[in-house]
Amino acid sequence: MSSIEVKVVQKIREAEDIFCFELASTDGKSLPPFSAGAHIDVHVNDSVTRQYSLCNDASLTHHYLIGVLRDPGSRGGSSALHDKVAEGDTLKISEPKNHFPLVTARKTLLFAGGIGVTPILCMAERLALISADFEMHYCTRSIERTAFLKRIKSSSFSDRVHFHFDTGDDTQKLQLQALLRTPEPDTHIYVCGPGGFIEYVVGTAKAMHWAEENVHLECFGAAPVDTLGDQAFRIQVASTGDYYTVPPSRTVVQVLEENGIDIPVSCEQGVCGTCITRVLCGTPDHRDMYFTDEERDKNDQFTPCCSRAKTAELVLDL
Repeated sequence: MSSIEVKVVQKIREAEDIFCFELASTDGKSLPPFSAGAHIDVHVNDSVTRQYSLCNDASLTHHYLIGVLRDPGSRGGSSALHDKVAEGDTLKISEPKNHFPLVTARKTLLFAGGIGVTPILCMAERLALISADFEMHYCTRSIERTAFLKRIKSSSFSDRVHFHFDTGDDTQKLQLQALLRTPEPDTHIYVCGPGGFIEYVVGTAKAMHWAEENVHLECFGAAPVDTLGDQAFRIQVASTGDYYTVPPSRTVVQVLEENGIDIPVSCEQGVCGTCITRVLCGTPDHRDMYFTDEERDKNDQFTPCCSRAKTAELVLDL
């Protein structure tokens, strides 16, 4: 997929530790159309590419809007955008991709955790435009860290948005079990945010017996994984027959790169799916937030940026 050169038209402090970047094509032409839930790859520099959801009105293709949270554990993405990218600078981005599309439903429940509001807000605006039945729950640490607060409160659907702040009293906290107590076959759930928030919503829905196909997720960062029991394993490259050992402290991607075999990577957390590789033999230890349970059960592909092996060896289609 070819890249697009864009100019940073505006860089606005949207909330504490969150900047919004308005991007427009450097040639003045319209940008490719997109739908609610879509994201773009942003090439922050030669070695860092990150995914950011588009959060502007999808009918306005003269610009894209992304919201970027400064991650305290940033590996060069959010910190570079916050500290080194200014209005007037140019960036390269991909065309929009959508792994988190809206489906037609009688009712839609939207759950946003922190900066996960970016695709969720775009969905809310789309649902409001088509007069669909929905409600949105937006959870943040505090009102100061709540992006798009004014935009939401001034919207036509503000009465359908419920804010939940960690610093607020118990009466305004998210009562998730009560909301999801009764599974509704014609209602779809969408959730986006940090890994822990995703797990909370998806886990509660599963415990309440919601159908898996009615629960849709997109994650900003994988949940922590216990690596204390990690063991070394071998990988074989099918095209050459060569074997490599992956120690507990290294990833498959790192070991392959050290041996001159490059796999495209982006998030390095099993969130974006950029590095997906076919598995011809062996059983992966899936640690991604990308595949569905059904896809994981097939064990025919995995994310080598973070996933490992349950068997002593994996044969990869490389």
